[in-house]
Amino acid sequence: MTKKPHEKTRLAKYVERRVLELKPTKSQAEIAALAGYVNQNMITMIKQGSSKVALDRVPALAVALEADPAFVMQLALEQAIGRTAAEAVVEVFGEPVTENEVGWLQAIREASNNTDPRLTSRSQAAINAIFGR
Repeated sequence: MTKKPHEKTRLAKYVERRVLELKPTKSQAEIAALAGYVNQNMITMIKQGSSKVALDRVPALAVALEADPAFVMQLALEQAIGRTAAEAVVEVFGEPVTENEVGWLQAIREASNNTDPRLTSRSQAAINAIFGR
C-alpha cells in the first residue's frame, strides 16, 4: 500500500501549484496558519498526497491559497469520495460556479447587451481560440 494515496489527485496538484505561485508573497507557513493548520507540514503532506484535506477546512484553505472556495471544494470532494461520486454530487446539486466564471458570465451579458446569446459553433471556436485550443 502506498504512503501517498492522494498524490495523483487534482487537489494535491492544485495546492502544490498555488503554493509555488504564492511563494513570492506568502510562505507555506503563512498558508498553513491561515488555513488553520498548527503545523506547516500539513500543507506539505497535502501537496505530496500523503494526506487529504478535511472538507471543513476547505473555506479557510481556499482563502489561504487565494483561490475560489467552490473550485477548491470540488477538488476536495473528488479527493474525499472519488471522482465518480463527486460527479454525482454535482449532478444532484448543480455545477459550482467560481468567482472567475461569474466574471466571464458578466462580461458575456454586458457584451451581448443581456440578450441571452446561444453558444454557437462560432462562439465556441472563439472561446477555444482564447485558450489556445
